Amino acid sequence: MRGRSGSGDELFSFVCPEERVPADHPLRVIRGLADEVLGGLSGGFSALYASTGRPSIPPEMLLRATLLQALYSVRSERMLMEQINYNLLFRWFVGLSMDARVWHPTGFTHNRDRLLQADVARAFLQGLLALPRVKRLLSSEHFSVDGTLIDAWASMKSFVPKDKGDEPPAPPAGRNAERNFRGETRSNETHASATDPDARLYRKGNGQPTRLCYMAHVLMENRNGLVVDSTLTHATGTAEREATLTMLERRPSKQRITLGAGKAYDVTDFIGELRARKVTPHIAVNGTITKTGKRRKTAIDGRTTRHCGYESSQRCRKRIEEVFGWTKSSAGLTKFKIKGLAKTNAIFSFFAAAYNLIRLPKLLTQQPA
Repeated sequence: MRGRSGSGDELFSFVCPEERVPADHPLRVIRGLADEVLGGLSGGFSALYASTGRPSIPPEMLLRATLLQALYSVRSERMLMEQINYNLLFRWFVGLSMDARVWHPTGFTHNRDRLLQADVARAFLQGLLALPRVKRLLSSEHFSVDGTLIDAWASMKSFVPKDKGDEPPAPPAGRNAERNFRGETRSNETHASATDPDARLYRKGNGQPTRLCYMAHVLMENRNGLVVDSTLTHATGTAEREATLTMLERRPSKQRITLGAGKAYDVTDFIGELRARKVTPHIAVNGTITKTGKRRKTAIDGRTTRHCGYESSQRCRKRIEEVFGWTKSSAGLTKFKIKGLAKTNAIFSFFAAAYNLIRLPKLLTQQPA
């Protein structure tokens, strides 16, 4: 018998998002891990808010919604609010009931940014790594480090002289502004972006385009390739090495470790700093031939390269590219949608935590009881 299509409007409808999400859905494990971490951060959340006044958006919901934005590569807060409004899976993950109104995108953004600027993003990452079942997956001896460039939310036309403070001319109706850079010498010392002053002009190498960007850094443990620390800095020629020392200083344990890295880290002073911190530098040798025909001097000698662990570190360190690959391609963080070093640093740290959450469900099922 043929069924008939009705209007679909019932007088009463009882829908529970919990019943609509399959028991084996990957988000169930991710939400369980996130709730454990958020439970441990609850006391810190209370200190960030005033004891009186109008209730804010619960910080747990703000962070769960931000996780969804990374996990499903939702490119704007407006689209995220739209998805939460009609997507039962998103409503369940955030913790909104079926009758609850979704927040205005501007209100959500302001509350989220204020929360992340309080170093909550890094606290979330460290809280995730401190969970007993996650901690067993981490290596305490072997690590890798690397950095990547992420474009800032600023146009090259906004890069203007600091002393003049001039802006591009007003464009004709319906057109973008035009700017002729021919014959103009620009540098970070004399120019700055009027849109995002924290962005820096940087070129990765010869033949590469110059971009307004930030430099993101990740410290990874080598056993399962999970991120144990991250930071974001201005894009400079020494930022990778400086950020590495900062992340190493934040390690809770000061026992001797190995650190794998690429050729950009093969600098004599930097390797000396590592050895002073009880870090064995498993760094790729930069054997570039100089203009005089001589091979570049390196501080990595046979004392390090003769061990089989050096080869293992060089093999494992390449997995750190998976972190950057997922962050840029799957999570959509090829370009920041916000401005300022503090906010972008918080967002990148939270996306690094999201990468761990993507990996953990499968790793936890492989872990012996």
